[in-house]
Order: sequence, then C-alpha cells, then structure tokens
Amino acid sequence: MHEASIATELINIAVQECAKNGYSKIESIKVSIGRATGIMTDALLFAFNVLKEGTVAEKANLIIEEIPVKIVCKDCGKNFESNENYLLFECPHCGSFSINLISGKELKITEMEVSNEN
Repeated sequence: MHEASIATELINIAVQECAKNGYSKIESIKVSIGRATGIMTDALLFAFNVLKEGTVAEKANLIIEEIPVKIVCKDCGKNFESNENYLLFECPHCGSFSINLISGKELKITEMEVSNEN
C-alpha cells in the first residue's frame, strides 16, 4: 500500500513547514491528487489518520481534491476528459491511442491551515 508512504511524506512535509514558519499545530492539509496517479483516496485518508497520531498534525483534517484526467489527442487535436484510473486512453473523437496527458498525474500540497494553539 503505497498510500501509507505518501501519507507519511505529506505529514513530514507539513510538520517541517509548520516548524520552519514558527507554528505549533496543523489544522488541515489540502492536497490535489490526479486520478491517473492510482492513489486510492480512502486508503490515503485511513493511513493519514493513523500516522498523524503523536505529531503536530494529530488533529488535522486531510482534504483531498481529485484532479480529473485531461487529455489531448495527437492525431485529431481534440481535448477530452476521463474518469478512468488507468493510462490507456482511446480518443472518443477519432479512436486514436496517440495522446498527451494534460492533467491527472498531480500530487501536491496546495494549502495548509496552521496555528499556535496547543
């Protein structure tokens, strides 16, 4: 389950940024996750909630924004979107498999709410 290692890294980054900027508590962490990453959001939330115990993120909420897969066809030039979690896409306009992924592979922290409360 690579979601546990991702949750660990999210917490580590958030805790380091919190300390670096002089805060003592993380209230929430918002992340953007592309659907093409293969990350199971339920598993990530579970891992986050287990691994945050005993850290300054102990009471933090993990807010996940899922980014859809957006694609442009190299043959016909048309854009399309997919809710699939795999990377084998057929253009619905011309049937080509020659595509460029525009979005859907993101994994980044976009916001953190922090405080100095105990």
